[in-house]
Amino acid sequence: MHFKIGDYVTRKSYQNDILFIIIDIIDNTALLKGIDVRLLADSELNDLEKSEVLEDMKKEDATILSRLKEENRLDRSEYFYLPGKVLHIDGDFEYLNRCMNFYRSMNINAYGVKIKEEEVADRLPMMLENVKPDIVVITGHDSRQKRNGKYVYKNSDNFISAVKSARNYEKNQDKLMIIAGACQSNYEELIKAGANFASSPKRINIHALDPAIVAVSIALTEKRKEIDLINILEKTKYGTDGMGGIITNGCMYVGYPR
Repeated sequence: MHFKIGDYVTRKSYQNDILFIIIDIIDNTALLKGIDVRLLADSELNDLEKSEVLEDMKKEDATILSRLKEENRLDRSEYFYLPGKVLHIDGDFEYLNRCMNFYRSMNINAYGVKIKEEEVADRLPMMLENVKPDIVVITGHDSRQKRNGKYVYKNSDNFISAVKSARNYEKNQDKLMIIAGACQSNYEELIKAGANFASSPKRINIHALDPAIVAVSIALTEKRKEIDLINILEKTKYGTDGMGGIITNGCMYVGYPR
C-alpha cells in the first residue's frame, strides 16, 4: 500500500487504537502525530493501515462542546458573567488551533501562542505580564520511555521549568491557575512544581482537548467558589488516569443587573 504525508493511519501492531496523521516519511519509516491524543510516534510503513475516521473526531468534539455547554448553562435573565481569561501555550500548532476553536465555542476569552516546549520557561513571564490571565495552559507533546533501566521523559522537564517560571511570577495558586503536561507526563513533579492540574497520573496518553476542558471548567466556576475537582476530572477523556489536580477556587465574576 502506498502512503504519503497527510494520510490518516492507524498501527496494526497496536490494534489500530489511535488515529494518526503522517507528518514525514524517511525511507520505510513514517513519523506520526496523534489526531486525538498528544502523541508523536514512528512506525514502519508495513505496520500502517489507512483510516477515514476523521469525521468521528469532529463528532466527538461537538459532543464534548454540547455536554459542557449544558453543564455550564448560565442564568442570563438578570445576571451577567465574566469568565476567567486563559493563556494557552502549546507546542503543536494544530492542537493549539483545535483548543482555540473550543474556547471560542465556549465564549471564553483566550489567547493562544505556539511555542516549542523547551522555550516556554524563558518566554512565559513576559507573556503573563502582557496578557495577565487567570489561567495558563502549558502543553504540547510528551512521552515516557525506559532507557538503561530508568524512565526518561521527552518534555516533562521543560514543562516543570515552565510551571516554576509561572509560579515565580505569581505564587498564589488561586490567583493564577496552571494546567500543565501532555501525554505520559510526570504528573507528581508537575504538581510539586506548582501546577494546579497536570497530566498524567497513570502515564497514559491524554486527549488533545483535555487541558482546555479543565481550563474552561475553571473559567466558568464562580470566583470564591470551590471547584468540583472530581467533576472536572471526569469531564476529560480518561478521567483521573489522564489528569489530576488540587482543589482551588473558580475565577468567574458574576454581576447584576444585566
